[in-house]
Amino acid sequence: MSGTDLSSGRGGRPKSGEPVLTRAFRILRCFADAPTRSLSLQALSSRAGLPKTSTFRLATQLVDLGALERLGNGEYVIGLRMMELASLGPRGYGLRAAALPFMEDLHRVTRQHVLLAVRDGDEAVLVERLSARDATTVKYRVGGRMPLETTGVGIALLAHSPESFRSSFFARVETGGRTSRLRELVAEVRREGVCEVTGSNPAAAEPATISTIAAPILTKRGRLLGAISMVAPAAADSVAADRVALRTVSLAIARTLDATTSAPPE
Repeated sequence: MSGTDLSSGRGGRPKSGEPVLTRAFRILRCFADAPTRSLSLQALSSRAGLPKTSTFRLATQLVDLGALERLGNGEYVIGLRMMELASLGPRGYGLRAAALPFMEDLHRVTRQHVLLAVRDGDEAVLVERLSARDATTVKYRVGGRMPLETTGVGIALLAHSPESFRSSFFARVETGGRTSRLRELVAEVRREGVCEVTGSNPAAAEPATISTIAAPILTKRGRLLGAISMVAPAAADSVAADRVALRTVSLAIARTLDATTSAPPE
C-alpha cells in the first residue's frame, strides 16, 4: 500500500515483458497513499519503480486519456475521467445510491462519521463517507482501503463473507491473540447483526479512543452487499441506541436494494 515497492525490477527498470497497462496502473496507484494529492515526475518514477523516461511517456499518454491531469507547476494529479469511470462501478454506485438517503438521516441525527464500504479481497474499500465539521478525526477517505480485522466495517464485511474465505483469513491473521477477539466479533455480527469495536484512534488524533458500530447490508437471501458503520468518541451511554439505529439503517438499505434492480451483482 505504500507505493514504494510495486515489484519493479533491479535498477528501477520494469520487469522484462511487463505489459504497458500494468506499468500504467503502477503509476496511477502511486496516488493511493501519496502524502499529497499531486506528484512530480520524479516522485512518480520513484514510487512506481520505473525509469523517468518511461514514466514521462506513460504519464503523457494518461494525461491525453484524461486519467491524469498536469498542473501548471508540472506535477500530476488524478484526472476527472477516473472519477467518471469509477462512479459506474456497480458494487459502489448501486449500493451508494440506495444507502445515501439513510446515511444522511443517520448523519443528521448523530453528527458523526457514517461510513459505507464493500469488501475487495483482504480489505474493505470505502465508497462513501458523511462527516460533520466537528466530528471525530478519522483516517480513511472515500476510495481508501481499510483492514478487515481492525475496523468495525471490515469486521461486519468479514462476518458474512464466504466461510472458506473467513477460514483462510483467520489463518493469515492468527498472531498475537488477535484471532480470538476477531472471532468473537464476527460471531457477534452473525448473531446480532451489529458489532462495536472500541480502540485507539488510527488517525493519531483526539480523541485518543474511538468507538465504531458496524452492521452488514444483506439481501433477503443473505448475500453480502456491503457494510455501514458509525465512528464516534467512545461513549458508553449512547452505544445501545446507536446499535439499534445502525441496525435499522442497514436493514432499510437492504430492503431498498431488494426492491430495485440496482443491487450490485455477486
